[in-house]
Amino acid sequence: MANKTLVTREDLKRMGINVSNTTKLRWEAQGRFPRRIRMGGTTVAWFMSEIEDWLTERSEERVRTHYADY
Repeated sequence: MANKTLVTREDLKRMGINVSNTTKLRWEAQGRFPRRIRMGGTTVAWFMSEIEDWLTERSEERVRTHYADY
């Protein structure tokens, strides 16, 4: 893995990923969010490159999704 920069929970919030830890855990278990890295104790982090890829996928999904006209 070329980019091993890590992001914390606080970094995710600054990036606009402001969902509960429970939701992130559920998404991870479902394969819908990158898996965390346990740093020790309750400290966790994610690879920045995986988060950026996930955000890119969300952006591409947004382009493909068509909502009903109201």
